[in-house]
Amino acid sequence: MATRLVHEMVYDAPLIEVAGMLSDPEFRQEVCRNQRATSYTAEIEGDANEKAVRIEMTQPTDKVPAFAKKIVGDTVTIVQTEAWSSASHADVHVTIPGKPGEMKGTAVLVEKDGVTHETVTLDVTVKIPLVAGKIEDLLAKLLGSALRAEERTGKAWLARQP
Repeated sequence: MATRLVHEMVYDAPLIEVAGMLSDPEFRQEVCRNQRATSYTAEIEGDANEKAVRIEMTQPTDKVPAFAKKIVGDTVTIVQTEAWSSASHADVHVTIPGKPGEMKGTAVLVEKDGVTHETVTLDVTVKIPLVAGKIEDLLAKLLGSALRAEERTGKAWLARQP
């Protein structure tokens, strides 16, 4: 059984500006740095209207509980892909290569009165007997923290744009 994560980020900018930000490799790299990544790549093909995003980052696991650290080690590599079929909708897939878990779902942008809401909905699945639920909950919490860092980075990014 999967654990569902639904997280909303709010940006004081029109949808096309937020879509443009999400299409900028420099923004994605800044997010990686703000998520404590020790190494990262951000590849984007396409534009604000339709794009393929691939982010690979390595992060330390010093803030991960001991039971999970035994499974992932001192660092963890995360690969996130996003297939944006429009400026407002993406299918999202997050994997931890070599580990028995993944996150699948969507990112949806909706603008109202010049404010854009990005809702990320992901199902977190771990295939380890006995501890799967506990690890799914942990991954959902860690991903929620990562999305809060992304939102802070996005708000700062948009404030710096002319």
